[in-house]
Amino acid sequence: MGSAKLLSSNKTSQILAKAEKGGYGVIAAIAYNIEQILALVRAAESTRAPLILQFFPWAITFSNGLLVETAAIAARSSTVPISIHLDHCQNEDMVRHAADNLPFDSIMVDMSHHEKAENLAKTKELVAYCHERGIATEAEPGRIEGGEDGIADTADLSGMLTTPEEVEEFIDTGVDFLAPAFGNVHGEYGERGPVLEYDRLESIYAYCKKRGVRVVLHGTNDFPEDVMSKCIKGGVSKINVNKLVLDDYNEYLRAAAPSTPLTRLMEEGVDKVVALTELWMHRCGSAGKG
Repeated sequence: MGSAKLLSSNKTSQILAKAEKGGYGVIAAIAYNIEQILALVRAAESTRAPLILQFFPWAITFSNGLLVETAAIAARSSTVPISIHLDHCQNEDMVRHAADNLPFDSIMVDMSHHEKAENLAKTKELVAYCHERGIATEAEPGRIEGGEDGIADTADLSGMLTTPEEVEEFIDTGVDFLAPAFGNVHGEYGERGPVLEYDRLESIYAYCKKRGVRVVLHGTNDFPEDVMSKCIKGGVSKINVNKLVLDDYNEYLRAAAPSTPLTRLMEEGVDKVVALTELWMHRCGSAGKG
């Protein structure tokens, strides 16, 4: 079976194609434990929204893939569309391992820590490897500054905004989704908040749309609702979130852990993630689209 045939039924691709057509954003949330998997799926079910459950490579090495397998079970039994995505995989062997052995629908092939020529060559090779297994792919043209859990910090690489030339070069690797740099950063924005180049995003999206490639938003920590709405109007369909839906959970754990029984802590932690995720599913326009 050819890779095009395999990819035609790819779950992440189907979810994002529908989102792009409908003009809404799909929450693609990082999960670190079973409580967060449960909560994210419950939020998707309660709002009738599609969902992309994301994991950093850390989840594979930490749990020998068990967290990913658990998420896949939850996705299969859900009544709304849910796909499983590996975010920021910066190790070539890990990309291959994940594609061969774990139930990922899509993988971000993140070779952005290499110089551009090597980045493009490695991305093209790994995209083909994933496509042969029916797995959709994502890449990052330009360099989005900052770091996240288990991801190399790119601050020393002098973050660069994505150019039209880079968009074309990365689309030529065969990648399915692009995460451009247009002022967004991994991590915190500080008091100034996000300062984004919406014109750049819109021009990137216009080119991607012609080539059948979806646009992904990275670096959403502390985004206000109006900024998120502008990004979605600018063509973004996949919305990567971490702190944005986990803030209340983290604050609750810090405050309640010393005096709360573990089972209650877990249950109430789930409730915190559900409430915040539901809020952002409504704000991104995906509620009722599942």
